[in-house]
Amino acid sequence: MSVAENVNNRRVHWALVGLAVYGIAVLSIVLLPVGYSDIVGAVSDWIQRIPGVAAFGSGWVEFGANILMFVPLGLLLTLFFRHPWRGVVLALLLSVGVEVVQFVIPSRQPSVRDVLANVLGAGLGAFLAWAIVIRRERRRERVTVATQPLVPPAE
Repeated sequence: MSVAENVNNRRVHWALVGLAVYGIAVLSIVLLPVGYSDIVGAVSDWIQRIPGVAAFGSGWVEFGANILMFVPLGLLLTLFFRHPWRGVVLALLLSVGVEVVQFVIPSRQPSVRDVLANVLGAGLGAFLAWAIVIRRERRRERVTVATQPLVPPAE
């Protein structure tokens, strides 16, 4: 097994482990019949005490929380697929699915705004994965190819 294949196998393995842990955490957050308005309200009240950000209401807190919740998904899916747009599209489909399921959960309110925030978060995570990890791996592959001899050594 080459070094590049070993790196790719490890990357895929850890991406799958991360996706499993992330999936359990997010499903418990979005599907439990718990109202999060008290938490969002408390964070919003805390933020409004900071001078100059009084207009930052609970809607923005929830929007920001949704972005942050989907950054790991975009990052992990990009590591798994090695292509950022596949992860973002899958995150969009998952987000729409979660919002549809929330129609039947008491105290939960689905929203197009949540889908937008989720996709923004996944896109940010995908960009981070691409910028940091995937580009590094591609650079390493180019260096490996560039250092290999063009003609096989004579026997």
